[in-house]
Formats: sequence, structure tokens, C-alpha cells
Amino acid sequence: MAQATTNMNISMSITMFSRPRQPNSFFSSSFLIPSNSRTALSLFSHRSLRRLNKSNANKWRHSMCIITKPALKDGTLTVNGKPALAGVPDNVFLAPLTESQSSAFLGASSTESSSRHVFKLGVVRNVRLLSLFRFKLWWMIPRVGDSGSDIPIETQMLLMEVSKGPDNGSPSYIVFLPVLDGEFRSSLQGNSSDELELCVESGDPAIVTSESLKAVFVNYGNHPFDLMKESMKILEEQTGTFTVREGKQMPGILDWFGWCTWDAFYTKVNPQGIKDGLRSLSQGGTPARFLIIDDGWQDTSNEFQKEGEPFIEGSQFGGRLESIEENNKFRRSNEAQSDAPIDLKHFVSEIKSNFGLKYVYVWHALLGYWGGLAPNAEGTEKYNPKLTYPVQSPGNLANMRDISMDCMEKYGVGAIDPARISQFYNDLHGYLAAQNVDGVKVDVQNILETIATGLGGRVLLTRHFQQALEESIATNFHDNSIICCMGQSTDSIYHSKQSAITRASDDYYPKNPTTQTLHIAAVAFNSIFLGEVVVPDWDMFYSLHDAAEFHAGARAVGGCGVYVSDKPGHHDFNILKKLVLPDGSVLRAKYPGRPTRDCLFSDPVMDGKSLMKIWNLNKCNGVLGVFNCQGAGSWPCLELENTIQKDVSEEISGKVSPADVEYFEEVSGKLWTGDSAIYSLNTGSISRLQKEEAFDISLKTLQCDVFTIAPIKVYNQNIEFAAIGLINMYNSGGAVESIEQSGGRIGIKGRGEGTFGAYSSVNPKSCLLNSKEVGFTFREEDNLVTITIPSGNSDWDIEISH
Repeated sequence: MAQATTNMNISMSITMFSRPRQPNSFFSSSFLIPSNSRTALSLFSHRSLRRLNKSNANKWRHSMCIITKPALKDGTLTVNGKPALAGVPDNVFLAPLTESQSSAFLGASSTESSSRHVFKLGVVRNVRLLSLFRFKLWWMIPRVGDSGSDIPIETQMLLMEVSKGPDNGSPSYIVFLPVLDGEFRSSLQGNSSDELELCVESGDPAIVTSESLKAVFVNYGNHPFDLMKESMKILEEQTGTFTVREGKQMPGILDWFGWCTWDAFYTKVNPQGIKDGLRSLSQGGTPARFLIIDDGWQDTSNEFQKEGEPFIEGSQFGGRLESIEENNKFRRSNEAQSDAPIDLKHFVSEIKSNFGLKYVYVWHALLGYWGGLAPNAEGTEKYNPKLTYPVQSPGNLANMRDISMDCMEKYGVGAIDPARISQFYNDLHGYLAAQNVDGVKVDVQNILETIATGLGGRVLLTRHFQQALEESIATNFHDNSIICCMGQSTDSIYHSKQSAITRASDDYYPKNPTTQTLHIAAVAFNSIFLGEVVVPDWDMFYSLHDAAEFHAGARAVGGCGVYVSDKPGHHDFNILKKLVLPDGSVLRAKYPGRPTRDCLFSDPVMDGKSLMKIWNLNKCNGVLGVFNCQGAGSWPCLELENTIQKDVSEEISGKVSPADVEYFEEVSGKLWTGDSAIYSLNTGSISRLQKEEAFDISLKTLQCDVFTIAPIKVYNQNIEFAAIGLINMYNSGGAVESIEQSGGRIGIKGRGEGTFGAYSSVNPKSCLLNSKEVGFTFREEDNLVTITIPSGNSDWDIEISH
């Protein structure tokens, strides 16, 4: 208890804006910082930022004429000499970073103090832009446009394409990232006059300010993905509150196939059903190596659901946690329950032993359960929970309502005393670790911003809970074993120090045909931002479903964990075997899958003409997924006249090029000819293209194709060769570990069974597989060499002689 309080006080000691005390807080008084505590830590390091106030910020404003980038002069914000905002009001200030000539912070001031401000920043017109905004409390989606009025409320990332200019050269890009400034969280929005607005809010009426001078980070660059990477690294250094993805430990589940119980059983999950599901996947040749036991295993109660009375939709979100232990489905409480396991530990140990599971995770909400903790339960009273009724911000209320949030507002949540949250997490996770559980999926994370009144505000409350959560994960589990979910607010993102996996979209809804295409597009676009901080999680899917191949292809290029939620016995193994190797591993690409550069400012869901292209890299080649997301659904939160899907052709056409894959130089190397071999999974054929060349592709709605793009290199002075990989897999190139030239032979190391394919300019003379000569085929029309990798060869070494 003393340790928890100490950690809390350290984490919450931060420069405070003026606010009155809260005399009647029910939580421990040590959680609230005295109003005169103004000197400890600041959210931003001032090593590279001049300490600002309204007076000297104005001096920065008017001295920008001698600095070319960025500059704020005569009401115009210019970045690299190009206008970004016009009509900038006098109460908007610019604070350049001395260590980065291309970046600065924007802020604004008011004559009045308030817990929430909306400032006008300037006019945006005639520029292609991409917004990532929260359309629900929990989730982001993209929106493209060309003016300020197209920027939605709750925008958390704004990317602009600066005009190519009269010479039609390459464009440059400007990014606006609203951040956390002290106790205030920022977001962007547009208005009907095309003005970009800044909203800053504390989430607590008692925490007020009249200014926020470091509210929006601005940066520019010629490469959109380099720009995002550089920007997030600068913010990591400036804030010290989060860590970029490259600096985090990656959980082992990412490289293994998994199964989640949610869409298989929902809350009816039970031990026998879990065994049946694991058995059917294993018998089909795609064994799950990690399991997520989702909602339904915990000891909960629900006063809003009465036995014998009709079920009320949404009442499930009124359930509360009674104890940290498992419920009676997973623990035998009497002899009549002979079919129940002795306890959770015995059950987890049994399924690990019988089905070769490497990892078992279980689900819980950030506050224990949807409705928090039961206030008067024997198993939870030591955490001092109190019934609290969430209050959403005006920004969230302006977008899409969510049934779970509406019900939590109605039923209330049993909020845990912040002074006891470290104890709660340590007790829960320590218990789970003792039951042989390896990690957790932690859901409902953005709830904190709605219960922050009297608790230090949304920013500090989130920081405190996130720190406690990550410390508990590190203490009780190995392998950084956590999946974060329902936490796409910047409050959470900019406090992610250790957590390495976060859900990147709204849920997968197998019964809703209109959300399948939206899911794919949303994750790809959200990954532009989220992918710099975490590995975006694409959620589960059904392998036996009308959109199964669409989802499977997206997971193959997503660089993410791969897991399904099939009902036991309901599987499409033709699809699963293109994702999962016989040992249960997956061919995961290196980076978060993101839209290609020519897709960044197009709407792949509703413009009626654009395909969705997602790029990634493997160790030795690139991969490109192409998806037709048109004609199946519409983005939410659009104005009434735009909610109808435009007339869509039966097929949509687009271009595929080696240039679609960013950072190709990482795999091309010195021997590259400048050409690439592009293998189509759908057609089974190879095309040879120069870097800037392209070919046409046409796809119907909910159709996709996955292309492996391998650099053609010169070996032995005159042999042009490119290893494609296992052409029976979606991400064929993910099977190739290395390519080397040894004497007169080309050696390829890889893993997995099936058919290995390669491009060769001439017919090989012989092929060795693991030092044994084997047969091969050579197709002259496209120079495709194929070799069969028989079962039992999880790792292989091929040598090809010409």
C-alpha cells in the first residue's frame, strides 16, 4: 500500500494549472496534488524549448521572418516557405524547436480560464488532407478532404500534402499532431468557414487554464512515412511519456497463430468449448499456439439482469467484478460440477500440454470489468471502489454514440480508487500468473477520460493508471504480455511506455456485411499514426465467412499478430493454410502495414474509384496487398448528403508498381538490377518491372490480391535471380530468411513447407534441398522456378546452380 502511494505521488507530480481544491473527493487524499504544487516535473522537457509565456511567445511570433521553416508572420503559418494556415489569429503562438529546423509547437491563449477551450488556428483551403479522428470514444477512422470543413471533431492526426508546384515535382507533407500539454489534452477540428480549430480540455471542471502554448506539434518532410517516424521520435524525446515501437519488447504471440474465444462463444465461453476449438484447429493442420480467453471467465454480478426476466440490450455493460478469481465455469465448486476443471490453473496447464499452446492470455477491462468493481463485494472492497457516472466530452458527443458507453453512463461504473490501482493490478496479475496464465488483453481503456472529475483530470489520471498497469505487467508476466484495446485516445497513446500491441480498429463484426471493408481501410490508415508507437492489432476474424479471404490477406500484409475466432469445427483450412505454417507459426512482415503513398489522400471505401493498397517489407523482399473496399459500406459520422455510397462499378481498376513498397532499398542491396519480380497470388504468375513501371489490376468488391515484390539481382556475373518464397502462402516472401551467393550457387534459407518459387533469367541446371538433389520446374513464359518443400521441413536450405 505504501509502495503504491509512493509510485502514485511520483507519477502525478507535475506542473499544475490553477484550480481549486476538491474538498469532497471520495478517493484517498494523497492522490490529489495541492494547488500550490507548481514546481516538480513538466510534461515537456525544456532542454530544447524556450520557456514560454504570452509575452515572449509573441516575440517568437514576430521574429519568424528571419527563419525559413516554420514561420508565423502577418497571420500566415508557413512551413518550409509554403503556406499551411491563413488568417491566423493574434492569440496563436509558434514555438520552434532548436534541435529541429522543420518542427515547432503551436499554441494559443485566452483572456479567460476554463477547463475546455476551442481556439481558431487559421484557414485551410485547397490542400489534400488526411484526418485520423475518433468517431467513437474508443476508436479512430480516417477522413480525406481538401479544406478545413473536412476536418472532423476529435482529429488526432492531420496530414497535409503540400502542392507539387509548377514543375510538378514531388510533393512535401506537413503533419499536425495535437499532443498533451501539462494537464490538458488537445485535439483538432474544422468548422464551416474552413478554419482549423484547436480544442484543449482537462476533463475536470476544476482544472483550468487560460493558455496552452505547446498544444500541437507541427513538422514537415518530403517522405510521409519518414515524417511520421521522425515526428514521433521527437515527441518521445520531448515528452518522456511514451516510447516508440522500435524501443519496445515485442511479445512472442506476434509470430504465432492464435485463437480468441470472443466471436466463437461471446460470454458463454466454457472449458469444453475451448478444448473443442483448439482440437479442431489442430486436426485441420493449423494449430493455435496462443489463446485469448475473452470476456466470460471472470467472477462477476449484474444487478440489471434478473433471472427469468427478458434480456435488455446493453445491460451486460452494467456487470461488475466480484473478485479477481475465475467463475464457476472454470472452477469446480462442488461435486455436482464434475465437468468443470478443478480450477483455472489446472485447466490452463491441461490445454497447454494437450494442444501445444505457448501462450494463454485472458481478458479484463481496465477497471476490472465493464461496470468496474462491485462496491460492496468482499473480494473487491479493499480497492475502495465507488459508483461513478461517466461524463463524455462535447467532442465525443458530437460524433457517434456507442451503446457500451451509453449504458455505462446509465448504470455507472465501480471506479477503483487511484491510490489502490497498483495494488489491484498486482493482485489480479499475480493471481493469473500463479494460474499459469501468460498475459492479458486489457479492454475499455478510454473510460478514464469520462471519470476524471476530481481526480486530477483525464491526462494525469490516464498516466497514473497506465504506469500502474505497465509496472504490474512487467512484474508479474514475462515477454511484455499485454494487448491494449479500446484505447485509441491520445491520452493513452502518449502514455504508452512499454505496451507494444494495441487494437487499431473498431471490432470485427462477422454479422455485419457493411463493416468488412471499413475494418481493413481503418486499420491501414490508423497504422500511419499508431504504428509508430505500437504494433497495430487487426483483431480476430472468421476463416469461414464471405469476407474471410479479404481479412486473411490484410493480416498477411499487416505485420501484425494473426488470430481467428472461429466456432469449433467451423473453419476454412484452405484460407488458414495460406496464413499458418504446420508448426503454428506465421510469416509476419517487418512493419505495420500502411497505405501506399498514392492512397494517402483517397477514400478507398466511398469515392467509387480507388483501390486500397497496403505495403510492407519482409527480410528479403516486399509485399503489397490490394483490396477493393468500394461498394460494401459507408463511413460513419458523415453529413447526411454524403452517407450514401456513390455508384460503384462492378470492378475497380488501379495500378501496381514496385514503387508502391517504401524502403525497398532495405532489401534491394548492391546487386540489384533495378528490376523486380512481382508474383501474384491470384494468378500464380510473375511479371518483371522496372521500379517506376506499373501494371493494371481490376478487382470486384471484397476481392483482393497479394503481390510479392522481390528485387532481381545479378549473381555469378550474368544470372538474374529473385527469390519469391512459398507461393502457396499469402505473404510468400515472408518465408525467405536469407539469400547468398556461394561459389557458383545461389543459396536461399527459409522456413515452411509447400512450393518454393523464384524468378530466374535462365533455366537452372540443378537444385539441392537440405543438401539433397531434388527436381524442379522452370516455366519459360515468365521464368518461374518452383521446388516442392515436403512436409517435415520446417527450416530449409535451397541451393540452385546454373
